[in-house]
Amino acid sequence: MERYEQEVWQEVIAWKKKMFHKPSTFERISKKTQGKINQYIPEKVHRAITESIKGLVEGVLSGSSYISKEKQVDLLPLQQKEEWVKETISTYRKTAVVEGAGTGAGGLFLGLADFPLLLSIKMKLLFEIARLYGFDAKQYEERLFILYVFQLAFCSDEKRAETLQVIERWGEATDIDWQVLQQEYRDHIDLVKMFQLIPGIGAVVGAYANRQLIDQLGETAMNCYRIRLIAQER
Repeated sequence: MERYEQEVWQEVIAWKKKMFHKPSTFERISKKTQGKINQYIPEKVHRAITESIKGLVEGVLSGSSYISKEKQVDLLPLQQKEEWVKETISTYRKTAVVEGAGTGAGGLFLGLADFPLLLSIKMKLLFEIARLYGFDAKQYEERLFILYVFQLAFCSDEKRAETLQVIERWGEATDIDWQVLQQEYRDHIDLVKMFQLIPGIGAVVGAYANRQLIDQLGETAMNCYRIRLIAQER
């Protein structure tokens, strides 16, 4: 491996350790609190997320509406690809922040509209990252991989090891269970998104939450594609 690839692999190792760190007291309390609060979230919020996720999975697996044709990357070194990936994440982060602030300021009605809008932003970002790393998202297997990356970014501690194993052993995967995916995603974002629905603070919470969620997704995607690229070279 070249020097940059070696540095990247060290970052992957550090990222994996961070993913499996022992939850802090604050994180454990937050998880318990979230579980209790979930019981009081309006059913229409749960339905909005469930339907958004179902539509997302069906759309990703059946079509290619997220695919772009800009920038040819096949012959570029990994370092150049990652510079473009980071620029892309930054662009989508700004879009998500504006969208989160706008819908958060609108209370319940626009707050609910944020779920499908943010999902669309996230999925477009993942398709862009896949392309910039040189993977063809027109292929069904690559679209399936994108969904596993999405699941890994927002899954529970209990599901994380299993999902990462699928990523690391790519090629042995079966179709993703969208119901598991939507449940994991819903449980991950319910607490913060509930606060986004509160008038007065919704705009601030929405902007901050969307920024964090995009950063989390971008970091996960980068490391998942790094794992695949390095595995191909070995």
